[in-house]
Amino acid sequence: MPEESQHIRFRIEDRVARITLSRPPVNILNIAMMREINESLNSCALRRDLVAIVFDAAPDCRAFSAGVAIEEHAEETIFQMLDSFHAIFRALEQIARPTLVVLDGPALGGGCELVAACDIAVASSRARFGQPEIKLGVFPPVAAVLLPRVIGDKRARELILTGDMIDAEEALRLGLINYVVPTESLEEKTSELLSKFRELSSAALEQTKRAIDAGQGRSLDAALQQVENMYLHELMKTYDATEGISSFIEKRKPVWRNR
Repeated sequence: MPEESQHIRFRIEDRVARITLSRPPVNILNIAMMREINESLNSCALRRDLVAIVFDAAPDCRAFSAGVAIEEHAEETIFQMLDSFHAIFRALEQIARPTLVVLDGPALGGGCELVAACDIAVASSRARFGQPEIKLGVFPPVAAVLLPRVIGDKRARELILTGDMIDAEEALRLGLINYVVPTESLEEKTSELLSKFRELSSAALEQTKRAIDAGQGRSLDAALQQVENMYLHELMKTYDATEGISSFIEKRKPVWRNR
């Protein structure tokens, strides 16, 4: 990550990338911040050994993210704003590694959309979630696509059409997040999850995420055809698939090469 990055912190450590939103007080996502996130994701894409990407917020921020900068919805910047924001989600899909988001405060608008896009979300009881865009006379494009898949059509429609906010327990019940833990246990729970990914092959994780995504919105037969093709002609061509099966038969721990 270039040294001039002002709105995020980025590091890769022990096969895990961490993108920390750091634009106090509430991590409003402006175009410059989105571009910094995309630069960090470009760095992630170059790491074949990467097993996970974590999003969190700096300790001096009161929210994970209160959403996209309203002033950048102006006619002269709206295209750049949408392009920069949506590039984050396209990059995450292309990188195809497990994504975790860790929250100790509100995730609204674009922040909530980022939560919906991540595979696993760990939140404290202080977290709040909502898509308030309708109250400004607009709608959230990413949430319109992703939220029905994550929490179901009816509840997604309700949240998007009313702009209502929900608490962490309700988000857990709906399936928007995976865990609610005390604030002081957030990092411990995150470390527990990351330790599981660090035991695995990044090549296998990538192929598995692609297989899960391939099944979205398709009939069972069409999805199975594509996933079978991926299994036979992509997954089983990797070193790690052969190594994983061999190590099981030979009753030993696998030695991954992440390819």
